[in-house]
Amino acid sequence: MNFTTVPKLLGVFILMVFVASEQSLLAQQKVWNLEECISYALENNIQVQQNEISQEIANENLKGSKYRVLPTLNGFASHVYNFGQTIDPFTNSFATSQVRSNSFSLSSSFTVFDGFQNINSIKRDQALLEASKFDLERIKNDISLNIVNAYLQILFNQELLKNTENQLSVTSIQIDRIDKQVKAGSLPEGALRDIEAQYATEELQKINAQNQLGLSLLNLAQLLRLENADDFDIVYPDLSSFQGVADLLSTSALYATAVEIMPEVKSAEYNLYSAEMSKRLSRGGYMPTLTLRGSIGTGYSGANRELVGFNNLGFFPNGEITTGGDTVLSFMRSTIMRNKNFGDQLVENRNHSVGFNLNIPLFNGMAVRTSVQRAKLQLQSAELNLENAKLVLRQNIESAHNDAVAALKRYRAAEKSVDALNTSFKYTQERYNVGLLNSFEFNTEKNRLNNAESELLQAKFNYIFSTKVLDFYQGKPITFSN
Repeated sequence: MNFTTVPKLLGVFILMVFVASEQSLLAQQKVWNLEECISYALENNIQVQQNEISQEIANENLKGSKYRVLPTLNGFASHVYNFGQTIDPFTNSFATSQVRSNSFSLSSSFTVFDGFQNINSIKRDQALLEASKFDLERIKNDISLNIVNAYLQILFNQELLKNTENQLSVTSIQIDRIDKQVKAGSLPEGALRDIEAQYATEELQKINAQNQLGLSLLNLAQLLRLENADDFDIVYPDLSSFQGVADLLSTSALYATAVEIMPEVKSAEYNLYSAEMSKRLSRGGYMPTLTLRGSIGTGYSGANRELVGFNNLGFFPNGEITTGGDTVLSFMRSTIMRNKNFGDQLVENRNHSVGFNLNIPLFNGMAVRTSVQRAKLQLQSAELNLENAKLVLRQNIESAHNDAVAALKRYRAAEKSVDALNTSFKYTQERYNVGLLNSFEFNTEKNRLNNAESELLQAKFNYIFSTKVLDFYQGKPITFSN
């Protein structure tokens, strides 16, 4: 081993470790905004991948329907040995010995008319492909809304945690102040114990808020299918300037837009068209089928022999005697035969055929009638599916609109309540500081303010989510950016 290379190898190893560590650190430090979460989820979600495969299958089905319009072309070849007496197909004579034969042919057929079954099959599969595309979009929309909901839940829990921390800070200041007053003898020991109990309660609320934040982060990370969610975090957009907007579109205006763009409706429309084409396809079974056929063939037979010459044997008595008593001699010769050349036979044995086949269905065990009736029922089902898709869409829009209006009202009311309780709590603090209120009354007012702030947060994020859903029904991108 060349020991001069050891320092070089060690340096390369250290560099690799350093690069890997840097990459790991960068991965840990990455924070995700909403757009990145949605994009990543759509790329890695199993349902999306499954529907993409379903779309590819639908595309292959469409290709198959189109290819069925093309003529067929088939080749045939055989290599056969016949034993015993048989008629040779190429010499049309009996052969009693072993005969080798070969056959070769090409045949083609083209459907001239089949009751428009091929055309309707193409239209049906084209509609099914379009429906599968919109099914994929529907899955993506559902995933996007789930991501938005999970993202907003994190933001809500983060705001809730901040509130609990602020409340702890206020209570901590009160503990210091009361502790000094107790030591000075102006307040009893019980006052300090009461405020410390309040601090312990708020500390528990903080721990609960931290746990809820951690769970919501884990939930989003699992939706993204991240392998390591320990260091997962998101971008926290500034929502401090949030103001509820009351000028929402009416449900009828929202529905008029959504019904034209929502993939679940589009998918149902294409499925309805596909069912109509399936019914026409089934009815095509009543129609005659006209097919153009043609073939070309040739073959070889080992029994097919040809004359190549004669072999002179000389003069031999033929059994006849002249009147003078002399024996009559005849010149005898034998034929020389050989198997006809393979290539020559292929040329000589060529045969062609062309013709039309007309298949007229008269009775087929009611198979066509059953198929047509089944297609009619499937068409009725597709019509109901479309009607139901529109109904569900309208109901979802009405619910989302109602949720947005109700959330805005709750937000306005909670905002007023928080403002009033903030003002009231200032007076409560002043009265408590001068000993006009006991700790129980102080904590009661403080808890009322805490609850009001929590309700304000809940109403705020409920309204944000509802408006994002309404934006979604209008085809607007879901984002927190301005």
